[in-house]
Amino acid sequence: MSLSERIGQMREHFLRELSELATAKDLESLKLKYFGKKGPIQALMLELKSCSSDERPLLGKMINDLKEELFSHCEHSLARVKASEMEERLNREQIDPTLPGRRRFYGRSHPVSQLLDRAVDILIGMGFSVRLGPNADTDYYNFGGLNFAPDHPARDMQDTFYLNTEWLLRTHTSNVQVHAMEEIEPPIRVIAPGRCFRNETVSARSHVFFHQIEGFYIDRNVSFADLFATMEEFWSKLLGEKVTTRFRPSYFPFVEPGLEVDVRCTSCKGKGCRLCKQSGWLEVCGAGMIHPNVLKMGNIDPDVYSGYAWGMGIERLAILQHEIPDIRMFTQNDLRFLSQF
Repeated sequence: MSLSERIGQMREHFLRELSELATAKDLESLKLKYFGKKGPIQALMLELKSCSSDERPLLGKMINDLKEELFSHCEHSLARVKASEMEERLNREQIDPTLPGRRRFYGRSHPVSQLLDRAVDILIGMGFSVRLGPNADTDYYNFGGLNFAPDHPARDMQDTFYLNTEWLLRTHTSNVQVHAMEEIEPPIRVIAPGRCFRNETVSARSHVFFHQIEGFYIDRNVSFADLFATMEEFWSKLLGEKVTTRFRPSYFPFVEPGLEVDVRCTSCKGKGCRLCKQSGWLEVCGAGMIHPNVLKMGNIDPDVYSGYAWGMGIERLAILQHEIPDIRMFTQNDLRFLSQF
């Protein structure tokens, strides 16, 4: 059989196979069969080498025309097969337009994030700027620059996660205070929100990580009166009502003198209830006047400048505000709990 006759025979075989196809997948298989590198069309092109120089141009044109013709048939058949498959699918699927639509549930902020964002917004409105610090920092910025001596017993209060002899996971956002004093000239009015880490036993009241806001203000002639006014204004705005504050002496290495800040219980108005443990007061944060040694290590002259600082735990405040019994509920990702906020 001559090459020209084989070309005609190949056309007939292809069209017959094409007419029997029912799916787009079968059509792709047919194209691969005929147009592949080892397919019959490529085999015809290789046979041109054995033809005479006079026949070669004509037979080459015939093979190319065949290739274009068969490819055109494939494209038209593909459109026909896809339309047929779509029609069959539409006939098979049943849609009831009377059924109610699917409810779309919108995401929301985590309760800790909600409270943290509210506190930050209030403090920005009071003139503080936000400054973030690293979660992993050196021993100096977390302890040394905050008046913790290497053998200071207060280091035992922190239960630190050490990464090596020099680096650790910060135990408070107070590390931002040292960075800020080194980089900013007074007056400095900064808040530092963020996550902290302590190597504690996880229980209903403690966790290995929590969120905190550190705030501090350094300028000439800053006094306790400024701290008291800031605390009263901030807690009144955060709790949504005018609050009465109480200050109790306490100890923190980086402030002198130090104190604990209480607000009159917003639930019982000071009469005593389960939330305030019958005391009438809620402990909300620690504070004090920045220790002169801390100012010196931040290259700030304590004879010229003074300042106050305070820090509060966000989870602790959320527990008090919403009467949540277990701090672990914030990290269990239980939608029954989270959807309440």
